[in-house]
Amino acid sequence: MLDNQIREQLTSVFGSLEGHIELVYHESSHEKQAELTEMLDQIAATSEKITAVASNRVSAAPFFEVKQNGQETGIRFSGIPGGHEFTSLVLSILNADGKGKLPDETITRRMGRLKGPIHLKTYISLSCENCPEVVQALNIMALFHPEFTHEMVDGAFFQDEISALGIQGVPSVMDGKTLVSSGKSDLAQLLSKLEDHFGVDQAQDRGPVHLGDYDVAVIGGGPAGVSASIYAARKGLKTVVVADSIGGQVKETRAIENMISVPHTQGPELSAQLRKHVDAYDIKILEHRRLSGLTDNGRKKLELDTQEWLSAASVIVATGAKWRELGIPGEKAYTGKGVAYCPHCDGPFYKGKDVAVIGGGNSGVEAAIDLAGIVGSVRLIEVEPHLKADHILVEKVRSLPNVTVMTGAMTTEITGNGQRVTGIEVTEQKSGKTQHLDLSGVFVQIGLIPNSGFLQGVVETNPFGEIVVDEKCRTSVKGIYAAGDVTTVPFKQIVISMGEGAKAALSAFEEQVLQA
Repeated sequence: MLDNQIREQLTSVFGSLEGHIELVYHESSHEKQAELTEMLDQIAATSEKITAVASNRVSAAPFFEVKQNGQETGIRFSGIPGGHEFTSLVLSILNADGKGKLPDETITRRMGRLKGPIHLKTYISLSCENCPEVVQALNIMALFHPEFTHEMVDGAFFQDEISALGIQGVPSVMDGKTLVSSGKSDLAQLLSKLEDHFGVDQAQDRGPVHLGDYDVAVIGGGPAGVSASIYAARKGLKTVVVADSIGGQVKETRAIENMISVPHTQGPELSAQLRKHVDAYDIKILEHRRLSGLTDNGRKKLELDTQEWLSAASVIVATGAKWRELGIPGEKAYTGKGVAYCPHCDGPFYKGKDVAVIGGGNSGVEAAIDLAGIVGSVRLIEVEPHLKADHILVEKVRSLPNVTVMTGAMTTEITGNGQRVTGIEVTEQKSGKTQHLDLSGVFVQIGLIPNSGFLQGVVETNPFGEIVVDEKCRTSVKGIYAAGDVTTVPFKQIVISMGEGAKAALSAFEEQVLQA
């Protein structure tokens, strides 16, 4: 099942293991059981520290759990974690032994404060590119909480269960029958959701913790933030990066073919390169955190959502943007139950069904083209009189027999039966006539919104929420700079964000050192 190259790589990766890892599987009469045991045996063969062993229990479908030195870790897999989830399996072994990139003490303590017991299942698809991040984050939480278990569930093995729970998108994190999280989420977002859902033990509250004083604090870990931090460090400035994760929105990008000198790469690959580059410098990285407050008393005081704070002479905001929501009735209620934002991940759930794509820009038209090969029919709906996508994409989508293009039409409501989406209400701009379309799914692709909400009232923003900057990335407040997609700089492109990040760092250096 695993080719020789993968086995050789695993032998190298698992060479650092110190404790003993057991992959304990249940017996099953399922036709795929032999495939699971073969995979686990092959993994075990790559290290004397790993054993694949049968339990005395029986399951309807392939199932196994990870133990370390005979102790349960809380990490479980239902199905066969191949495809994108194979990395989740490999990391679970490393992380269970304390290896790999694990959160720092502040974040792990925050995990331990969650009120237990907690038993979560994440329903995934092996073709989902957003699922592994959720699975891996929750696996880590299980390692640092004594009353926390997490089970990855491959939905292909549990179709009846998927249907009974009303799941129509992945990843879907379930607490029993309650949906806790749907769609892409990183560790910081998931931890916040679990704190809201389960509550926290206030007795473990340590109060605000001072993390130090810096010359430059970079907020955001995408291309602009990484570029800014590297340029600042190269100028000898004491630099810290505060971010959800290194890579940012880039992680969600598939093919990248316009990075000059790099003919082709993928978002996850570029994110890994960004991390490798920033790690080469003396830069403090505070991941899984968000800025919750910023005050200016000469030096900038930055308060984080982890009850930590730090100060800096200059701040560079590079928080990028997120997918824009429609903001109409029914959208939030049916997110994960027919409303989706990732056609690549959730498209397979709508095989043979009728769906709508909202948005006539490049992302919307590309989504319609991709979905047309899976679903029964696609309604591509754009509020403007014409599609805004590139001409070649427009020509392609109009050539597809199962795609209907509706322009000059505004989606005003998403309807459902309480369990799932059943349709949408669309109003024609010219006539004002409203019609109901019977649909099983709605894919929202209407562009990005800047992540600037935490700075409202602190720096000047335009009506779209973009931070207003000048030619040197300076904001309306001295010592606060901004770069990348969160700003008014036109053309939201990776290569532009990198340049703007470098410019912001050089401007901060100029102000602190050259003009001091």
